[in-house]
Amino acid sequence: MRDLGQRASFLTRDLSSSEPVHVKKRKHEHVIDKYEKIPRTLQTAPEKELIHLLPIKDKSGIIPQTREKPVIDCKQDEEDEEELELEEEIVEDPIRELTLEEHLIERRKKLQEKKMHIAALASAILSDPESNIKKLKELRSMLMEQDPDVAVTVRKLVVISLLELFKDITPSYKIRPLTEAEKSTKIRKETQKLREFEEGLVSQYKFYLENLEQMVKDWKQRKLKKSNVVSLKAYKGLAEVAVRSLCELLVALPHFNFHNNIIVLIVPLMNDVSKSVSEMCCEAVKKLFKQDKLGQASLGVIKVISGFVKGRNYEVRPEMLKTFLCLRIKEIEVKKDTEDINKPKKFMTFKEKRKTLSRMQRKWKKAEEKLERELLEAEASESTEKKLKVHTETLNIVFVTYFRILKKAQRSPLLPAVLEGLAKFAHLINVEFFDDLLVVLHNLIESGDLSYQESLHCVQTAFHILSGQGDVLNIDPMKFYTHLYKTLFKLHAGATNEGV
Repeated sequence: MRDLGQRASFLTRDLSSSEPVHVKKRKHEHVIDKYEKIPRTLQTAPEKELIHLLPIKDKSGIIPQTREKPVIDCKQDEEDEEELELEEEIVEDPIRELTLEEHLIERRKKLQEKKMHIAALASAILSDPESNIKKLKELRSMLMEQDPDVAVTVRKLVVISLLELFKDITPSYKIRPLTEAEKSTKIRKETQKLREFEEGLVSQYKFYLENLEQMVKDWKQRKLKKSNVVSLKAYKGLAEVAVRSLCELLVALPHFNFHNNIIVLIVPLMNDVSKSVSEMCCEAVKKLFKQDKLGQASLGVIKVISGFVKGRNYEVRPEMLKTFLCLRIKEIEVKKDTEDINKPKKFMTFKEKRKTLSRMQRKWKKAEEKLERELLEAEASESTEKKLKVHTETLNIVFVTYFRILKKAQRSPLLPAVLEGLAKFAHLINVEFFDDLLVVLHNLIESGDLSYQESLHCVQTAFHILSGQGDVLNIDPMKFYTHLYKTLFKLHAGATNEGV
C-alpha cells in the first residue's frame, strides 16, 4: 500500500512543480528536465527556413536567436523572366530596311543639316574672327565626320569652307611665337585678345594642313592596297579637294606661317602618277612664280624642286622643269638699270627749313616728309638689292640643275625643257661657263638624237649667249648658222611641222 501511495502521488503530482521527487538525482537528469519544460508545437505547416543570429543570455540561460529568411515569390520571378524574354524578342526583331528612295531622302536631310551647321559656324567666324576663333576648332572637327552616308561630302565642304576662311581672316604678316619675357609682361585686354586670336589661328591652321596631308596619304595607301573601286573613287575625290586647297594656299598665303611645309607637300605631287593632280600642282607653282615680286617664295620652291629632281636621278615629269620658265627674273633684270639710277631722296634739315620756309610751310613740309618716309619704308621691302641677291641665288640653282642634266642625262625626256630654259635665261649665265656650254650644245646637235625643236633650242641658246655678254668672246658662230640653214631645208613651208 505504501508503494501504491507513492505511485499515486507521482501520477497526481503537478508536472510544473520544480520540487524534486527524489532527493538524490543524477546530474544529467537536470538537463533533461530543462528540455522537458520547453513547450512543444505541432508541425501543421512546412517549416520556414531560419537564419541563425548571435544568441543572448538572461537569467534562464542562453537563448538562441533566429530570423526568418525572406521568401521569394517564384511566380513573380517567372513573370519577370517572361517579360525579359519578350523584350529580347522585340529587340531581336529585324529593323525594316529602307527603300532606295527613302535612303536618298534621309541622306539629303542629313546633308542639309550639316550644310546649315557649317554655314552658321563660318558666318560667325567671318563676322568677328577674334571673338569666335574657338568656333574654328569646332568647324575643323567636322573633318572627322564618321557617318558613312555623308562623310565624304561633309569633309569636302569643310575643307573648302576652311580654305576660304583662312584666306579671309589671315593677317598680311607672319605670326611669330611669343618670348618668355613677352608672355610675363602685363598688357591691355585688347592686346591679350589679339594674341589669343593669333595663337588660335596659327594652331588651327597647322592642324588643318596636317588634316590635308593625311587625306592625301590615306588615298595613296588605299591605292597601294588596291581597295574596292567605290572606296578608291571616294578617297581620290577627297584627296583631289585636299590637293587643290594646298595649291590655293601656296599661291594665296606665301607670306604666312608654314609656307615651306606646303612647298614640301606640293613638289612631290608635281610628279604624281595622276595627271590631274600633277597638272594642278604645276599650275599652282607657275602662278606663284609669276606673281612673286620679291622672289623669296620662288627661291624656296626652286630649292625643293632641284633636290627632288636630283634625288629621283632626273627621272621626273618634264613639266616640273618647265615651271622654271615662269620665273620673273628677266623682268627684274630689265628694271635694274633704271632703278639703280634713282638716288635716295634727301630731306631738308631743320636749319634749311627755318631759313627758307614760314611756320605754316614748315608744318606742311614736316607732314609731307613723314608720308614720304613711310612710302620709302614700304618700298624698301622690294628694294633692288634684295631682289638681285635672291634672284642671283635662284638662277644659280636653276643653272646647276640644267647643267647636271646636260652632263648626266643627255637622252632624258627632260632635255627639251632644259634647252628651252637655257634659251630663255642664256643672257644671265656667267661668262665663265660660255665656252663649255657652247661645246656641249654643238655636240648635242651633231649627235643627231635631237628633234627639230630641240636642235633649234640649242641654236637659239647659242645666239642668246653670243649676242649678250658673249660678244666680248672670240667665238665663231658659223657652225650654228650652218645647222640652222640645214634645218630650214628639211621643213615644209606649206604644212604644219610637228615639234617646231
